[in-house]
Amino acid sequence: MNSTLETIARNLLKEQLATCTDTQQLMFKRMYNHLVPETPINEVVDYMDDSKLDRALDQVERTVNNNNKKATE
Repeated sequence: MNSTLETIARNLLKEQLATCTDTQQLMFKRMYNHLVPETPINEVVDYMDDSKLDRALDQVERTVNNNNKKATE
């Protein structure tokens, strides 16, 4: 993956995960860092394999969108 795109993807993930609930962040940690779930969320993103960034972005974007829909209802 292009290093610029990788940096953008990681930064977007961090920004969006910051808006997620603790429970949602814990689920993300279990999916992408299941061996050490107490790792801070930003470190999980920093050390993720770049091959998983696209899927992770899809999942987090969907979660944030659902959170926003619920907040406006």
